[in-house]
Amino acid sequence: MAIHYYPLITKVLNHLKIRDKLAFIDRTGLEKDFAQPFITIAREPGSGGAPIAKAVADALGFKFIDEEIINDIARSTKKRKEIIQAIDEKSRTRIEDLVHSLLNSEYLDDLKYVTELVKVILTYAHEGQVVILGRGANFITPFAQGLHVNIRAPYKVRIQRAMEYEGLTEAQAKVVLGKTEKERQEFVKQYLRQDVTKGNSYDLTINTTYFNVQQARDIILQAFYQKFPRSARYKALFLK
Repeated sequence: MAIHYYPLITKVLNHLKIRDKLAFIDRTGLEKDFAQPFITIAREPGSGGAPIAKAVADALGFKFIDEEIINDIARSTKKRKEIIQAIDEKSRTRIEDLVHSLLNSEYLDDLKYVTELVKVILTYAHEGQVVILGRGANFITPFAQGLHVNIRAPYKVRIQRAMEYEGLTEAQAKVVLGKTEKERQEFVKQYLRQDVTKGNSYDLTINTTYFNVQQARDIILQAFYQKFPRSARYKALFLK
């Protein structure tokens, strides 16, 4: 995707305050700049968020945005994709930034990363008809112009799924899920000053213990049609 710096992005970045490595997004008054609806999907590791997000995008004929964010940031910062992947959705300290920047000339400092992340997510949301996975997108984009979903499941369920689908032992699953969940939560807290566990940050929260991918997809689609009635024309795609 070619990144276009729309006036709305400049508007948001003017409110992007970096103080002690913290970013705060003021989204007030941005709603009128977004003509097409979009969906953001946050997820706990092991909850099935990624395949559900992809299924929703396919049903609506929307573009699924995940790896594209990494590719776009790598392109705009002229860094290798592997460098962006290594820091994606992770919090950092000043010391970590200093050490890594000294040891690796390709390292991207957190201020630059967060600024580019905001630009990319807002550009996709502005274009509309996209499903954006993770990265605090619900806290960056105008709440009223998108459907914001949180996919969750109890810890034991997520551990069991990691063992079944990833081939991990129970001990390995606990380490991987614990590390990933902590990194994602601290990333949003550090840079967006938000708590991903607060229910009122989302339009809809789904516990996938008793819902498979298709069932969770259907719930999200109905919520989308309810919030954006004019998008009901996409039901034809869903019913095929």
